[in-house]
Amino acid sequence: MLKLSERHRPSGVNTNFNASGLTFAQYIQRTASQLLQVHNSKHEFEKLVAGNAPFELHPLGEVQRSRTKPYKRGVLLTHGLSDSPYHMRHLATFFQAKGFRVMVILLPGHGTQPGDLLDVPWQEWAKAVAYGADCLADEVDELYLAGYSAGAALSVLHAKQDDRVRGLFLFAPALEITARAAWARLHSLYSWLIPQGAWVNVRCDHDLYKYESFCMNAVTQMYGLIQALPQTSVSIPVFGVASADDATVNADATMRFMQREQHPHRKLVWYATEKVEHTNLEWVLSAVPAQRILSSAHTAIMLPPEDPHYGVNGSYKNLLHYEPYEIAKFEAGHSNLQEMWLGEITAHNLAYGPLRRLTFNPHFYAMTVSMSQFIAGLP
Repeated sequence: MLKLSERHRPSGVNTNFNASGLTFAQYIQRTASQLLQVHNSKHEFEKLVAGNAPFELHPLGEVQRSRTKPYKRGVLLTHGLSDSPYHMRHLATFFQAKGFRVMVILLPGHGTQPGDLLDVPWQEWAKAVAYGADCLADEVDELYLAGYSAGAALSVLHAKQDDRVRGLFLFAPALEITARAAWARLHSLYSWLIPQGAWVNVRCDHDLYKYESFCMNAVTQMYGLIQALPQTSVSIPVFGVASADDATVNADATMRFMQREQHPHRKLVWYATEKVEHTNLEWVLSAVPAQRILSSAHTAIMLPPEDPHYGVNGSYKNLLHYEPYEIAKFEAGHSNLQEMWLGEITAHNLAYGPLRRLTFNPHFYAMTVSMSQFIAGLP
């Protein structure tokens, strides 16, 4: 584990959520200004600010309008834990092309530096989602929520509390993590004595749009959020995507959630290496031998192969599972990327040899076709 540095302390920016009285455009502008305060002395800060800031898109083409509001449909997109709005950009463009008004929030503690997750409670994330939903509901008749990982869990929680929500789009939803995460709460008892104890890992944070360093409080808050999720059906249309090999969340919990749902208009796209047959399930073979892809991954669902940062030829390669103890494989991976396998960081996949965690979805456009069919059938 590396030594703690300035980035592992709270910046004082974007820890609590308060956008009271702000329009969504004003919220975007204010947040971008806050990000500039943190990133203004760092390399590629323009990319950092643009990729981490919240954003909005107006529908393209022929748009279904409301009699009383500007648009018929809108969708609020929420990123995952330690991630950023960058991860939602391709989906945002898809929804925009489908005639949706799109808003994308930045969760408190994110987009700045990893130390800002040391103190944030999950309820602040929920406040951000509620604010975004209110802003969007002012402009649309039909409010939809879309979330990735922790953002999906937040979307489910809000949908249960807000009867304006007409449907959900859930991507690798974090509906269950191990109960051992509850022990992360104990870090508060000793981390003030041993600051390093507040961290699961401390890394270089080379990724522009995701924290690589990860603190114990983030695990604690994720556990608390999941404990607050409803155990009953949300009873609205749900579109879900999950990988059976997901090493970050329990994908079986997504399967159970979808089977528990009562609304007839629901669909789960299931990436797996073995065929699965269930009602309202679309199985996709996740292995692509021609591309050396062994399986899908938690980090792979949201982004297409041509993404300039995470894609096939992207500037970032996820080899964090080799740090710091297998640095030889890590260094070899950076120099021989074409010879590496790609997939989730499972024991099965690691047995093949040097492995790069998959950060793009080779089936991304097939997924959007399934989404288009789902949207076309919305009541």
